[in-house]
Parts: sequence; C-alpha cells; structure tokens
Amino acid sequence: MPVLSAWMRVALWKKVVAGFVAGGIAGYMAGPQAAVWFKPIGDVYITLIRMLVVPLLLTSIIFSVAGLGSIGGALRLGVKTVLYFILTAALASAVGIATGLLLEPGIGIGQLAVGEARTPVIPGPVDVLLSVVPSNPFQAMAEGHVLQVLFISLLFGGSLAVLGERAALLRSCVAQANEAIMQIVRLVLQLTPIGTFGLIAWVVGTSGAESLLPLGHYILALYVACLFHLFVVYGGLLSLHGLDPRKFFRGVAPAMQVAFVTASSFASLPLTLSCTTRRLGVAQDYASFAVPLGASMKMDGCGAIFPALATLFIAQYTGVELSAGALLTVFVIGVVGSLATAGVPGPSIVMLTLTLGAVGLPLEAIGYIVAVDRVVDMMRTATNVTGQALVPVLVARSEKGLLDDKRYGCSALVEDDVAPDSAASRPDTGTEDKGREMAR
Repeated sequence: MPVLSAWMRVALWKKVVAGFVAGGIAGYMAGPQAAVWFKPIGDVYITLIRMLVVPLLLTSIIFSVAGLGSIGGALRLGVKTVLYFILTAALASAVGIATGLLLEPGIGIGQLAVGEARTPVIPGPVDVLLSVVPSNPFQAMAEGHVLQVLFISLLFGGSLAVLGERAALLRSCVAQANEAIMQIVRLVLQLTPIGTFGLIAWVVGTSGAESLLPLGHYILALYVACLFHLFVVYGGLLSLHGLDPRKFFRGVAPAMQVAFVTASSFASLPLTLSCTTRRLGVAQDYASFAVPLGASMKMDGCGAIFPALATLFIAQYTGVELSAGALLTVFVIGVVGSLATAGVPGPSIVMLTLTLGAVGLPLEAIGYIVAVDRVVDMMRTATNVTGQALVPVLVARSEKGLLDDKRYGCSALVEDDVAPDSAASRPDTGTEDKGREMAR
C-alpha cells in the first residue's frame, strides 16, 4: 500500500514528534476527558513493551554473560560498570543540589495544596539483598521481579560460560531466542507514535494549568538541572573519553523520546538496548548485560537529581535552612541511594522519603509536589535512560574492542532494524568477537 510504504519511510523520531504534537493538541481540546478517551491507547502501548521486558532480560543477559568467555572478564566489566554508575550519580547529586541553591525554586511561591501521597514502605538493605534470590524462578519471571530475573540470568549465563563448548548448542538456542525477541521489539516499536499520542494527550488533558502554574518554578528548575546534567556533564564525560557528544545524543535520541513519553526505564529498555548496540556501537555481549543492569540500578534523574532538588524545594518552601552537614547527607544519599533501592517499586518517591527523613523534613511535604509528579517524571526518566546508555559507551571506550567507532553515532533509521533481512538486523559479529577476546 502506498500510504503504508510512505509511512514506513519516515524516520521514527519524526513520527514520534508528530504524535507528541497531535497528542498535545488533542489533550488540550479534550480536557479531563482525555483520561477516558486517550489514556487506554498509551496504556496498551506500555503494556506491549513491558510484556517483552522479562524475556528480553532473560535472553540478552544469558547471551551476553555466556559470550563474555570467562567469569573473571564478566566480573571485571561488572565492577567497572558499577563504578561508573557511582561516578555519574555523584555528579547528578551535585547538580541537583547546586540547581536548588542557585534557582531557589521554593522561594516566593504562594500557598500550595497538599495532594495525597502515600509514604512507601522502605525495606532494609538486608531485605533487599535477600529478595534478589528467588525461591521460585518461574514465579519471579511471571511476576516481573526484575532483580530476581537478573540474578537467574547471570547465574545461567555464567554456567554456560563455564561449560564452554559442551553447552555450544544451548548457547546457540539462547542467541536465536534473543534475536527473535529483538525482532518482536522492533515491530512493537513501530507503535511508538500512536502510544506517544495517547500518553501525551492524557498528560496534557489531566494536568491543568491550575496544578502546573503554582509549581512552575520547581518544574523549570528540575528540567534545567536534568538538561545541564545531560548536555554539560554527560557531554563533558564523552569529550574526556575522546567521543563526540553530538554523535552520542543522535544515537540515543530514539530511546530518550520513548523514555520521556512513557516515564518508564523498563518500558524504554528494549529501545535503549537497540540504540546502544546498533546506533552507538557497543558490543552486544557487553551491552546486553550493562543496559539491563542500568535499568535496575542507575537512576541519575530519579535517584539523585530529583531527591536533592525536591528536598531543597521543600526546605525553602517550609522555611527550613539546611546546614552544610545536611547538604552533605543529601549528596551521599543521592550517590548510594539508587544502588541501595534497586528493585524497590517507585524509586523516586522512595529516594525522596529517605532524603527528607535523613535531614529532618516532614514526609507529609511530599504531598506538595505530587500533583505535578507525572510532568517531572518524564524528564527524570529521560535522564535515567540516557545515563543507562552512556555508561556502557564510556566503559566500552575504555576497553579494547568493545566499541565500534564506525557505528558510534550512527543515524540509521530505527525502521531499518525492522526488516529481517537488513544488515542492521544482523548482529555485529566482528564487534562481538572482539568483546569475547577482550573478556578472556
């Protein structure tokens, strides 16, 4: 069909932008009814993406760990990845605090309405650690416990690596299953413009000016902090590693779009992984491990910038002056908190609860900002996902043979990945083989 062929030739990011604009117009015209008319469209899209998260995690991590060739190589890459997580979290926490101190978003605003905010139950570190090991692997997969699936996948992939050639057939089956899942991902991603339309229409229709305007300074401050972190901090790290930041953002742009619209790192995970390997040139063996790990525990937006900035906003609004020691506490929680709350539902609210409690601010103050949480969550998640692609690129750059310089910043259309016979749909075996040699 000529219309369908013309649609498929348009770049995905352009169709997403069109869906974004159309959704904004439709939401503005529909008002509160947008929740009834348009939200189900976005919900179906997010459900389709989340349906793929567990099988994608399972096959990609088993495939990557088994392909790394040795447990020692996998551990070394894992430690380096986590260290980069901590470094970028420290920078993000500093950005959040600095933005709050410079812009003072909580000063000079009128009386705010207190929304309903439930205080989350925060498990202790031992409980979180124990919850990683599933008593029933099939139940963990059925219920979508990400850290438990991650544990199962690492264990299974490590076993295949130890068995070597004796498990060659099983490794081949896992690789083929991973390719099949990725093909489904590419097909589902064609629905992104439609999902964008539904989600944006819902957000615009239900987030009226009466809820946004009183907190406009706070929303602006958070967007400024996230944009500074993205383009100045991340851009600076890329430049220090000898990489062109413009090429990185061009490569990761589709994942950033989906993250912004869905406000979910896990809903964005399939596209983030695809962008990291196909558009940024990271070896699939390593990226299939690092990107899902980052989706579980790397949250610069939700875990570092947001709690730091929101804490300063609440302190300024309530007239509480935070001491240097309190600011240091906010910084430390931002650095280690996202790792400690990996796998805990609602990490942004959990992190804010931890931070407010640590500096003696009332937890009820969360209700001041809950009305605009969806609007700020979009930017927080886009920051999270960008960082989840950044760290694998930086680590790959520091390791010989893990980054394909020719593919880095590739502007190939995501639609090119949909065709089964296209070059983009086949794995970059040369880069993968280099990754295995490096790990050995």
